[in-house]
Amino acid sequence: MSQPKPYDPNAMLDTILAKMQLRNDAALSRLLEIQAPVISKIRHHRMPVSGALLVRIHEATGLSVRTLQDLMGDRRSKFRLSSAQGRAGAQAGSAGGAE
Repeated sequence: MSQPKPYDPNAMLDTILAKMQLRNDAALSRLLEIQAPVISKIRHHRMPVSGALLVRIHEATGLSVRTLQDLMGDRRSKFRLSSAQGRAGAQAGSAGGAE
């Protein structure tokens, strides 16, 4: 039986750069509407790839969340989403429209 792929978010990020024909991580951060240091922290294993970021990447690339997880060797089946991880000002509607 083959060994599971080790966790490496760089493989996922590099695949996205190629798929979207982006030149660098700064262009990727603009596409994903996140601050550039977030990509650097993920690449250097100082920040995990959150469920919210995976959803954002899925929306920008069309790649399924499962495919993204496979690209980085992530074997988690569930993610916890935090409202604190959302975009500034995008909290309205995050509770399904309930007030």
